[in-house]
Amino acid sequence: MKDPRNDGQTMNAQKAIELRHVRKSYRFFTLDDVSLEVEPGQILGLVGPNGAGKSTCIRLAMGFISPDAGEVRVLGRAMPEEQAAAKRDIGYVAAEMRLLPQATLGWHLRFVASIYAGWDEGYASALVERFGLRTEQSVRSLSQGEHVKAALLLALARRPKLLILDEPTTGLDPVARHEVTSELMEVLRDENRSILFSSHNTVDVERISDRIVFLDRGRIVDQGDKESFLERWRRIRLQLPPGESLPPIAGQVSRLEDGQFVTVTTNRFSEELVQGLGAGVREVQRMNLEEIFVANVMHHREGGSR
Repeated sequence: MKDPRNDGQTMNAQKAIELRHVRKSYRFFTLDDVSLEVEPGQILGLVGPNGAGKSTCIRLAMGFISPDAGEVRVLGRAMPEEQAAAKRDIGYVAAEMRLLPQATLGWHLRFVASIYAGWDEGYASALVERFGLRTEQSVRSLSQGEHVKAALLLALARRPKLLILDEPTTGLDPVARHEVTSELMEVLRDENRSILFSSHNTVDVERISDRIVFLDRGRIVDQGDKESFLERWRRIRLQLPPGESLPPIAGQVSRLEDGQFVTVTTNRFSEELVQGLGAGVREVQRMNLEEIFVANVMHHREGGSR
């Protein structure tokens, strides 16, 4: 059965988010030729340092601003022209969002339930318990981590098709951040909603996302499946015989030489590559997402090809 709000399109035929060759210019910053998409049921991690353009991408997806060039569609809707219709099915949580400090959590639950027809009261109650919150608490009594959980609860209980999270764990201490992301992972385990998760914290993104986009200085540096990133990036340490040098190897992103020892970072790792380097290989190190991101960005800034 088709949803009448989809103008004849089925959700299976829609991307949750589509940015096509998008450009947005400000006086001191330009988001340039950005193309990305979020598939139905996919969790996309948008990773970049502060000022990379992550929030600009999200403001475009939310219809808060218009692109100077390119196309933005969310849940099959052109943005910002059709933002009112699209936002019925979007749950949005940002680091700067603040609830009314003098009101209780229960008041916020009733208020949001009165606005959105899709509010799931049973699910909301389950989330209150799962997040360790109390409806009689005033917002001013919530810790920062509890405040984030409350904002997530208000978005999730609407059962949105798309969840957009803009740096939701910014400012949280490591324990609170781990707690929030763990709760979010648990909530999403059996859910078939699409998610755009923006963060400069690669640990959070690596835990939650299944696809990654690296953004730096307003441009996409690289994007792909998270497991692909983790499998094809390695740091290889070799010891060379005196007087010998190592030619560039496949996918070489960086090289550090220390006497006879050479450490090479590659984004095209394979067992065949290691075998081809011979007996000089002393160690092959896996890399986490933060190491991959930093190496990728530095290579891009130095003019390396992708």
